[in-house]
Parts: sequence; structure tokens; C-alpha cells
Amino acid sequence: MKQGPIHPALQPYLDGKVILINKPLHWTSFDAVKKIRILTKISRVGHAGTLDPLATGLLIICMGKFTKKIMEYMNMEKEYEGSFTLGATTASYDLENKPENFTDISGITEEQIKNTTLKFIGNILQIPPAHSAIKKDGKPLYLSARKGEALQLEPRPVKIFAFDITKIELPKIYFKVICSTGTYIRSLAHDFGKALGTGAYLSSLCRTGIGNFKLEHAQTLIEFEKEITELIAVSEWESNA
Repeated sequence: MKQGPIHPALQPYLDGKVILINKPLHWTSFDAVKKIRILTKISRVGHAGTLDPLATGLLIICMGKFTKKIMEYMNMEKEYEGSFTLGATTASYDLENKPENFTDISGITEEQIKNTTLKFIGNILQIPPAHSAIKKDGKPLYLSARKGEALQLEPRPVKIFAFDITKIELPKIYFKVICSTGTYIRSLAHDFGKALGTGAYLSSLCRTGIGNFKLEHAQTLIEFEKEITELIAVSEWESNA
């Protein structure tokens, strides 16, 4: 896409910048990219790693010439915090679909929960959720999944560097995970519930880190919009002074 004229104050963004955004709940990653394109009028904008609409947290946005660095950032390890709900499953492995297959969890102990995490630390094989943006035969899997089509998905190698339970408030358990790129936390929730014998689905998720980039250094989209507006306003005031 050919780049149109932009405000001179925003030239550094076109020359290349990395923006850390705290993605809001219910937004797609592309929604955030689109918003930044509209605010800056810069067409070369992309993100380094998709977050599902029901997830919040760190989204690395590459602008201008730094879009060439997207794969570099995508390959960094990821850090997440969130919760699993035990005692049921969903077709999407999260709250995109209604919980079903309810089971009794009254006998589950803290020791069982924490011991089950040990089965997933290290190199593991993981089957991606059918409700995902991974493409098969040129189309995203979620399109087929939503039509109820049967899908044969191959397991993929991923690595879980750390998997800690931070709080237990049954039926919810809260966790922190550090993992390789390509890991689906929704699949981890589903597989964890299966290994525990109760079923489980992902009930909340926040990405708190990508490599050395941390969520606490990220801006909201409202803060980013204010920054751009002020840059342009100051530039125009200085030009007219």
C-alpha cells in the first residue's frame, strides 16, 4: 500500500518505531493496528503476535520501517497471567463458547492441581484450538469450526519454560506461564483440565511480557491517541510562533 502524506511531526514513526500497546478486552489485534493507522495516517503498521479478542495485554506494534522487525519480536518468548475454570469444557477452549460437559470438582486438592502443572513444563506437543486463526487449505480454522466441520489438526512442538499456580479459588485457578512462541494458552487450559480429570477452559488471559518488553511499559490506545494529538498540536504551535 502506497504511503500518503503524513503530518511532519509523525515522521519519526514512519522512519521506524516500536509501540507497546495494552490491548483492550474484546478488541482484535487488527482492531488496534487499524486504530493506529487511522490516528497516524501511516499505512505500514503491523503487530508482532496475535492476542485473541477475549485476551488483554501486551501487543507490540511495529511502525514504518520497523515492520521489518516483526518476525524478530514474534519469535521471542511470551509471558501470560490468567485463570482456568475447572469442571467444564468449551468448544473454543475459552468463553467464546458456552461451557458444557460439567463435572464434580469437590474432591480436587491443591496438591493435585500443582502436581498437574509439572506434566506441561518443558518441550510438549500441543494441538491448536479448532477455533483459531491458523490457516488450513488457505482459510482460518475458526471458519470451519463455526460451521461444525470436523477438523484433523496435527500436534505442534512448543515449550513451557514456567507454569505456576498463583491462587486457587475453585472453580477458578490463577496461573502464570512463560512459553515459546506458538503456544496456545487456550489449549494449555483444555489439556490441563483433561490431565486433571475435571475438564477446564480459559476464563481470563493477559499477556504481561514478550521477551524483555513488559506490559507495565505499554500505553492504552487512549494514551497513544493523546500522545499523537499533542505531538501534532505542539508542532503546529511552534510553526506558527
